[in-house]
Amino acid sequence: MKLQARIRIAADCAMTVLLMLLMASELLGRFAHEWIGTAMFTLFIMHHILNRRWTKNLFRGRYTPYRVLQTVSAALVFFAMCCSLAGALIMSRHVFAFLPIQGGRSFGRVAHLIGAYWGFVLMAFHLGIHWNGMMAMGRKALKPSPLRARVLRILAGAISLYGVYAFFARSIPEYMFLRTRFVFFDYEEPLLFFFRDYLAVMVLFVWIGFYAARAAQRAGRGQRRQ
Repeated sequence: MKLQARIRIAADCAMTVLLMLLMASELLGRFAHEWIGTAMFTLFIMHHILNRRWTKNLFRGRYTPYRVLQTVSAALVFFAMCCSLAGALIMSRHVFAFLPIQGGRSFGRVAHLIGAYWGFVLMAFHLGIHWNGMMAMGRKALKPSPLRARVLRILAGAISLYGVYAFFARSIPEYMFLRTRFVFFDYEEPLLFFFRDYLAVMVLFVWIGFYAARAAQRAGRGQRRQ
C-alpha cells in the first residue's frame, strides 16, 4: 500500500474517532470539545488536500449514478462542516475567543447544532459509500476469509438494528430538524453507554451508505447495457 493511501486511511480513522468524541461535547467539557473540533477541522482540510485529484476532476467526465451519489454526499458533508464551523467560531470561549465577534450566539447555536448532527449522519453515510474501497484495501493487506466476511456482515446488521433504536432514543431527529434547540445529556450515565449508542447509529448510516452505493453501481451497469 502506498504511503499516501496509508496517510489517507489514518486521517479518516482519526476523523471517525474525533467525530464520536465531538458528539459527547458537554460530557467531555467545552474546553476539550473546542480543541477536538479544531483537530477535526484540521483533518477535514487534510482529507481534501489528499483527495485533491477528485476535486480537480469534479467537472470532468460522465456522471454515473454512483458518481452523483458520491458527489452529492461530499457536498452535503462540506456544507454541514461549514455550518458547524461557523457556529463554533461565534460561540467559542477558548480556542477562537480572540476573534472580534460580538452577538449572534443564538444563530451560532442553531448553525452548530444543525451542522453537528447532520454532519454526524452524513459523514457516516459518506464513509459507507466508500466502504467497499476500504475493504478492498483491507483484503490486500489481510488474507480474505468468506467465514469472517459473513460473520462481520451479520454483526454489522445486528448493530445497525440497534442503531435504529439508538437513533430515536437519543433524539437525534429532534436535533437534526430543530424540534429542540438544546441537546440533552445525562451526566450520570456512563460515558461508555453514550459511545455505544452513537457508534451503533454510525454503523447504521455506514450500512445505509454502503448499500446505497451498491444500488447506484448496479443502476450504472444497467444504463451501460441499454
